[in-house]
Parts: sequence; C-alpha cells; structure tokens
Amino acid sequence: MAEVEIPDPHETAEKAADPFARRVALFVAVYAVGLAVAALGGSNAAKEMMMAQQKATNLWAYYQAKVIRENLYLLEAEKLELDAEVRPPADRTRVDAVREKYRARAEKYRLEKEEIRAEAEAKERERDTAARRDPYFDFAEVTLQVAIVLASVAMLSGRRWAFVASLALAGVGLALTVNGFGLLVAVPGLE
Repeated sequence: MAEVEIPDPHETAEKAADPFARRVALFVAVYAVGLAVAALGGSNAAKEMMMAQQKATNLWAYYQAKVIRENLYLLEAEKLELDAEVRPPADRTRVDAVREKYRARAEKYRLEKEEIRAEAEAKERERDTAARRDPYFDFAEVTLQVAIVLASVAMLSGRRWAFVASLALAGVGLALTVNGFGLLVAVPGLE
C-alpha cells in the first residue's frame, strides 16, 4: 500500500496566509463558475439541437403524408376526368361534382403541407443555430479547465507565469462562453 504524506500544518497555514495564493484561489472560484455556465450552455445547446432535429423529422414525415394524400386525390380527380369524357352528358354532372370535391381536398392538403414545410424548416434553423453554439461551449469548457489547472499550479508553486497563463485562458474561455450564447462573432474552425 502506498504511503500517504500528511501535510505539515505549519506549511498549510503558511500557504493559506500567502496573499498570492489567496488571490489565485479566488480566481479559481471565478473560473469554476465560468466553467459551470459553459457546461450548462453546452448541455442546453445539445438538447436544443436534438429536440429541434426530432421535431423537424416528425414534421417532414407529416409533410410526406400530406403529399401522398394530395397526390391520391389528384390522381382520383384525373381518373374521374377521363371517366367523364367517356360517359354520356347526363352522368357527367355527378362525376364532375365528385372530381371537384377531390380537387378541393387536394388543394387543402397542398396548403396544409406548405404550412408544415415552413414549420419543419423553422425547426431546422433552430437545430442549425444550436449546432453553431455547441462548439463554442465545448472549447470554452476546455480552456477554463486548463485555466483552473494552471491556476492550481501557480497557487502551489508560486509561479506567476502560470497564473498569467491561466488568466489568458480563462479570458478566452469566458469570451467563447459569451459567444456561444450570443453568436456575436463567427470564429473560423468553430462553425
């Protein structure tokens, strides 16, 4: 079994009293909050993307059903039109009435399918927007995690360069998080 080294209480008290370590610890807390917000944004973007895709898929299936019904009624109307041509004029009135009824139903389905198509395309746009947001949150999470690690290194070692690097990475991570929510700037490679 590996031995566990118990920290010296005096050393721990000395580290806690160090103003640099306390300042870095405060920044780590801020980084962690930023990381939580980025993770939440990424999770929500992924959910929104999946839900919008599912709704769009359902709407397109409904659209196809309307197309099929429209075409069935149009075909029936065409058959009745051909049938009316070979019937005596007295029988045509009833056939013409049914044919117009079928055409009216086909027109109803055509209008309904256009509404459904517009809804499906709107859901696809929602999906695409969520898909654009997601990579910003992913990269924000990574940069904030690395910033926390570098801040921890700075706190333990007293190296100021590690703290400055953590500040820079945290700034990038927070900017990516804000951009993920607002899509303010298109970053090449992330869209």
